[in-house]
This record gives sequence, structure tokens and C-alpha cells, in this order.
Amino acid sequence: MTFAKRLPYLVGCIAVATLSACNDIPSQPDTSAAAAPGAPGASPTWAYSGKTGIGTSYEQYHNGQYSDQAATGSVSKVWFSIAQGVVTETMYGLIHEAQLKDMQFVVTGPGFVDLEQTATDSHIEYLHTDSDGRPTSLAYKIVNTDKDGKYKIEKHIVTDPAHNTLLQRVTFSAMADDITAHLVLNPHIGNTGTGDTAHGEGQYWYASEGDTSMVVTTQAEVQGSVGFVGRSDLLSDLADGTRNEFYPSTGTTPGNVSIALTLPTLSNASAQWDFALGFGNSDSAAKEQADASMSRGFAQVLADYHGEGEAIGWQDYLASLDALPELAAGATDGGKLAYASAMVLKAQEDKTHAGALIASLSNPWGDVVPATESSTGYKAVWPRDFYQVAMAFLALGDTATPEVAFRYLKKVQVGPETPGYQGAPGWFLQKTHVDGTLEWFAVQLDQTAMPIMLGWRLWQDGVLSDTEATQWYHDMLRPAADFLADGGDISLGWNTANIQPPFTQQERWEEQEGYSPSTTAAVIAGLVSAAELAELAGEPERAQHYLAKADEYAAQLKPLTFTRAGALAGSDSDSQYFLRINRNQDPDDAGRLMERNGQGALNESEIVDPGFLELVRYGVLPATDSAVRQSLDEVDSSQLPDYLRVKYTFNRDGKAFSGWRRYGGDGYGERTSNGAGYAEGGSNHSDQRGRVWPFLTGERGHYELAYALANNDSAAIAGLKETYAGALEGFANEGLMLPEQVWDGVGDNSTYQYAKGQGTNSATPLAWTHAEYIKLLRSLNDRQVWDHYPAVEARYAE
Repeated sequence: MTFAKRLPYLVGCIAVATLSACNDIPSQPDTSAAAAPGAPGASPTWAYSGKTGIGTSYEQYHNGQYSDQAATGSVSKVWFSIAQGVVTETMYGLIHEAQLKDMQFVVTGPGFVDLEQTATDSHIEYLHTDSDGRPTSLAYKIVNTDKDGKYKIEKHIVTDPAHNTLLQRVTFSAMADDITAHLVLNPHIGNTGTGDTAHGEGQYWYASEGDTSMVVTTQAEVQGSVGFVGRSDLLSDLADGTRNEFYPSTGTTPGNVSIALTLPTLSNASAQWDFALGFGNSDSAAKEQADASMSRGFAQVLADYHGEGEAIGWQDYLASLDALPELAAGATDGGKLAYASAMVLKAQEDKTHAGALIASLSNPWGDVVPATESSTGYKAVWPRDFYQVAMAFLALGDTATPEVAFRYLKKVQVGPETPGYQGAPGWFLQKTHVDGTLEWFAVQLDQTAMPIMLGWRLWQDGVLSDTEATQWYHDMLRPAADFLADGGDISLGWNTANIQPPFTQQERWEEQEGYSPSTTAAVIAGLVSAAELAELAGEPERAQHYLAKADEYAAQLKPLTFTRAGALAGSDSDSQYFLRINRNQDPDDAGRLMERNGQGALNESEIVDPGFLELVRYGVLPATDSAVRQSLDEVDSSQLPDYLRVKYTFNRDGKAFSGWRRYGGDGYGERTSNGAGYAEGGSNHSDQRGRVWPFLTGERGHYELAYALANNDSAAIAGLKETYAGALEGFANEGLMLPEQVWDGVGDNSTYQYAKGQGTNSATPLAWTHAEYIKLLRSLNDRQVWDHYPAVEARYAE
């Protein structure tokens, strides 16, 4: 592996053969004493959520925590994302605390003002790859080329593992006369875009709110200015095509602020500049971080980030994953997505609260989501997504991260210490900040079962000793199993209810109450796993209670969730299939579901969801079960109207593959009338449509493996890699990020103009999708389903 040589910081230009040099900074009027007008500025939003890259430094654990004792310098707590060719949400402190909306260039020249994000064609690649082209760090090279050929911007982006700094090396090439680049930042300090102030002088320009500050600096000669977005920022100033106003401060009134650094004008020449974005609890602390990184130099920071020499970096983490080379060898893309997925999953862990695994480093449809109040988006903990990711780490051969993550889960379990809670303990919170701050309060029984399943698996794999497993059984898993077995009264926030499993307040899509096949699968697997842990802990009577309840739920499964009088009919169907969910005890009464995502009260008998395949994955039903086979007919039917249809086909590079929506009637997606983002304008719309979720392709691949194994069909097994792992690779974007949803081709596409099969603006990268891909590779490699519970299968499916 090789590194780019360290390049000197340049104040002026790099001459291009036969081309002229650059000009000076444009002259400007003296407004040095004036504060920028127009507070508080335009109403802020977040950035486009379809990320093509995310990054942060790799840090080692020290006694199960992140500590400066195990770091190069100190633990860096900066994360960044990339979308549409520019740096977007950048976090500092906790992983959900965004401090910047975006940072991009505005380019001006004779007769034009261009916004980099929209005026260029963008290409992204990894700065570090191995001899097979597989990425070995989350450092990126972006090349943005003006659509009219006037300029090109090449950016190298990395964080400093030793400091709270984002570094960006920029080579700007002008292919015409009098081209000026202006670096523009839209701070959102403190995870909002409303309460910021900004000021600066010379090479240092700051934004702050409360006790958090950010500074951008460069060693190039610049003319800086600050303003309020839409009122006195750079784009407002350039409304007449010229740069007229320069403000050193936004004054004392906070708002949605902007920082602009005007760089030397170029004429048929190239220049290289390095920019540091430093963070701290004061202006001076932020400056100290930025200066330290600039002093170390871009090349040294990049080398440390990768893990060259004595430094520990991303290549070291990849080298620690014993199973990764074998899994990569079983991929259809040479292992590129497997290597990227391993790093993406690890990057989405908080570094203050070790083990806190978030769902996605993004805010779904962020460009239409107000940033007026702090919001985590998907940068939060859901125990369900958490479980998927922890199991993927195990599949990779990383045992340290899932163990630390498992121990973290106690922070988000409901009990007497939960603020404001009364009632039966043991269940796990629906959604929390990484520090355990409560956010959403519904009871989702699968999210209470999965920590038990994870604990059992860690014990089985020898990650937890018998003594440790017994301790965690008493401290965390027995209360969870008791809740799954007996339920009880709960009261937290808005939520006061009596929970009687397997009836769940919400299923895995977090929208409906009732009896859910996928939730019931997890509950049964959780109770059977808990029974084995209870036996280990010397509590045989409790173990028998758990098994008795699991038997009861297994016996009720089909009577409660399998309709024999369905409203759908696939090509070979007799209208018998698993419902997505049933709100009462009669699956044949065509009952109404609750209104969600702008959709009216759906008829439960029309709504199918491939989640019943979890019954096979966990071992509750055999892959050959007739109810499972019958239900696949509706899930796969191409005869259903688009409103109810679940399966869609795609094509990439001449290869056809399939994807599935969450369920028919899903409204969690773009509008069909104009393609606008979900809840655009702040409210739901009746024409919203949920799209295809790629991880469901992975779930189907796991089922098809189980079915082929049950039938001893070696030929079918051989074809699964191309059909399902290859499909997930086809859903990845240029930066190898896997999305939550992809465009299925239904409805108007004018707002975002997605290609069919392209990730939408919902959430990319989705940790669950990357986890499902890794687990599928492991399952195909082992010829055994990874998330499988032998004791469950032995009790019910054999």
C-alpha cells in the first residue's frame, strides 16, 4: 500500500504548463466595523441524507471504553458525512451532535455564480485501497468537475485521530480566466441551525453556541466574512454577480449563520489549499485543535488515520477481523463492499459511550427536515438495529465490539432508575440518545427479546464466561425474559398501558400494535435462550416458565397471524398467508389497522410483509413449512397493484435482481405525485410511498439458504451468492454505502430524479443493511444461517 507524498501548504498557485498564474484576493469595501444584518436568517434545515461516504478515526478500547491511554494523542470525537460531492453533517462530541450542516465551494467567474453541490459532476473514491481495490480506511477523494468545463475541484477528506479536527486538502483547477473559489460553511452548532453566532479575522473564522465552538482555518491567503443565511451570506451578496460585503461578525443576535472564505482568483491555473475544521468547548480550544492538526500536516494525519508505522488506524482494525478475508472471497465484487461495510459499522459507534451503536449517521430526508430544534434523526440507539449490527461484528470475527455493546445495553433498559417510569421492569427503550436520554417510549417486544438473544450468543461463542453470563442473566436478561413471559403495567411519558405478550405495542416497523409474526419469532427465540441461561444460573423452575410461555406463543402463532380468508391472491395462492400484523385474535376478519404515514386505516388482510421469514431464521418454523411457502406467493406477486405490491426487480450492469418493500400500503417514503421527500412541508401526505428496502433482499437470501439446505439442493446454494449477495452489492452507491431504501420506479421522480435502484434520501448508510450483507456472506460461507438458534429449532421446527 502506498500513500500520497506530503505536499507543502501553498499560499499562492501551482503553475499549470502554458497557463497563467493566479491573481490576488479581490478588493473589497471596508465594512470591518459592521455586524452582518438580517438576523436570524432563513429557517434552517439539515442536509441531503443519501450519503456517499462517512468517516471518523478508528480508536481502540481500553478496558472496554475509549480512553486517551489507548489513543494516538487523544480520542478524536469527530464524525463527518459526504453527500452530493460535499461535506455534510459533521458531528463533534456525541455522535448525534451535529455542528455543521455542510461545507462546499461557491465558484464565481465572468457571468456565473455556481454552487458546487449542483453545478458539478461528482466522483468519489477511497484514498486507501489494497492491491485488490478494497478500501482500507474511511478517507475519501472527491473530484467535482464543472458541467461546463470551467473548473475542477479535487478534495481529500480525513479526520485527525489525535485531535478533534476535520482536514480537507483541496486542489482547485481553473480552466478559464478570473475564476474565484469561496469556501462556504453553514454551521449548526449544538445540533440546531438557529442559535449560532459567528466572527473571525485573518485565517481564523469561528461559529459558536453555548459551550461549543468551531473554527475553520487555512494557511492560504483568504478574505473571510460571516453573515446570516439568505440575508447577508455570500450567496445573498452575490445576487448581483459581484462580491461587495465583508462582515467580521454576526453580532450578538444568534441565528442561522454562514462563513465564507474567499480564496485567490485563478486564471488557467491550479492551487492547493488545506483547510482545518477544529472543535472545542471554546474558541481558543477549537483553535488549538485546528492548529495542532495543521502543524502535524495533512500527510501525517492521513497516515495515522490509516494506521501507518506505530499509529493504530483503520487498516489495523480490518486486519483484526479474522473472518473478513474469507467473507470477501465469497462476494461477487472482490470484497470491496465487505471491507467498506466492516468500517462503516464500526464508525457508527459513539466514542463517549462505548458500545452505543446507532442506526445511521444521517437524518432521513434531511433537506426538508427543520433544524430549528435538536434532533437525532437516525443517529440514535434502537436495540433492534443494535442487535443486527452486533451480530454482524461477530460474523466478522470482532468479539470485542459486541461484548462492549452488550454491556452498554443496560443503559437503555427500563427499570426503577429510568426517569419518570412506573411499572413492570425489564423491557428496552424504543429509541434513545447514546447517553441513554429517553426519546421514544413505545414497547416493541422484539427489542426486548434481542438483547437476550445477543447475550446467549456471546455466551455460546465463549465471549462471556459462564460466570459472566450468569451475572448478566441476573442483572439484565432475567428482567427482560420476565417481561416477555408475563408482561405487565407500564407508564412512561405518554405511554400508559398493560402489555400482554405476544401482543406488542409496536412491531419492527414501529407503526402498528397487535400480533406480529416477526415480533413473535424474536419473543420465542428470546425466551428459549433465556431458559438456557436460567438453567446455567441454577433457576430450573424459571427456565420451565420461560419455555412454557414460548410453547404457548408458538401454539398461538398461526391462529393469531395466519389468515385463511385473505383478500390477496397470488398466482398459486389459495388466499392463505401470514398477515403483517393482526390487531385482534381473529386473522380472518379483515380488521382495520391504525392510520400511519399519511395512509388511511389499511385492511389487515391486504397487507403482507416478508417479516414472517424471521420465523425460519430463528428456528420457530422449518423453511419447508406450508404456511411460509404459501405466504411467499403474495409477497412475490407481480399481479398486485403498486399500492399493495411488495416485490420489484432491478437491473445493474446487465444483471437482474430483486428487492422488497416493507409491506404493501407503506407510506414511509417519497410522494408519488411530485417525488417530494417524506413529510415535506412538515406534515404527512396521502400519496407518500415507502420504497424497496435492500436489507430485505438479505433476509430473503437467508431464507433461501435455509430452504436449499432443507432440500439438500447444492445447485440452489451455489446460485445464492450471485442472486442475493450480488444484489446487495448492486444496491450500494459509488462510495459503497448501502441505503435504507431505493427508488422502485413508481410515481413522479422530478424532485430527486433517482435512477431505478438508486438509494433515496431516506437514510444512507443504514447500519442494518450493511449488517445484513455481512451476515449473509457469513451464512453463505458457512452454509448455515448465522442468526439461527438451534435450541429453538430443536423444540419447534424439527
